[in-house]
Amino acid sequence: MLSSPWARFYSNSCCLCCHVRTGTIILGVWYLIINSVVLLILLSALTDPDQYHLTSAELGSEFEFMDDANMCIATAISLLMILICAMATYGAYKQHAAWIIPFFCYQIFDFALNTLVAISVLVYPSTIQDYLRQLPNNFPYKEEIMSVNPTCLVVIILLFISIILAFKGYLISCVWNCYRYINGRNNSDVLVYITTNDTAFYPSYTLRALCQTSPHLRNRMGAA
Repeated sequence: MLSSPWARFYSNSCCLCCHVRTGTIILGVWYLIINSVVLLILLSALTDPDQYHLTSAELGSEFEFMDDANMCIATAISLLMILICAMATYGAYKQHAAWIIPFFCYQIFDFALNTLVAISVLVYPSTIQDYLRQLPNNFPYKEEIMSVNPTCLVVIILLFISIILAFKGYLISCVWNCYRYINGRNNSDVLVYITTNDTAFYPSYTLRALCQTSPHLRNRMGAA
C-alpha cells in the first residue's frame, strides 16, 4: 500500500524518549511560563512608567507616546499567546486535537519569520554592521563584535540562526505528531461499518473481537 510522504516523519516519541503528548504539554507549559513572565514585566512597566520608560529628553514626547502604544500592543500579544499556549496544553492533556491547531499555526508563523531573517542576512549582509552601529555604546562586547571580520560574522550569525531553525522545526514536528496521534485516536472511536460475504455490518469497537474469533474475517481484513 502506498503511504503519504508525511507518514515517514510521523513518530509517537520525541526528545528524552517521552511521548509526543508529554512533549507538547511540556512545550506548552514552557511557553506559558515565558509569556506570563513577559506579561508581568509589561504590566509593571505600564503601572510604573517612570521606572521603565526613557526620559522625554532621550525620546521626546511623540516617541514616548509611541512607546506607550507599543507596550499596550505587546501586552495584548502576550495575553493572546498565553491563551494559545493554555489551549495547546489543555488540548494535549485532554486529547482535543482542535485545541492544538492555534499553537501549531503560531509555530509555523514564528518559523517563517526566522527564515525571513536568515534570508535577509544572507542577501543583505551589510545590515548587520548597520545594526551594530545603532546599538548603545554601553552594549556588552559591542567593540569586540564590530572588530570581527564581516564575512565571518555573517557566517556565525547564519550558523546560529540555522541551529535555531532546526530546533524550531523539530518542535513543530513534535506538535504535529501529537496532533496526528490525538486525531487518530479520536477517529478510531467513530463507528465504522464493514461488510462480509453475509452482508453483515460490524461496528469498529467489535472489530478486534471479531477478528480474534473469526479467521475468515481476519484474513479479509489482512487482505484489505
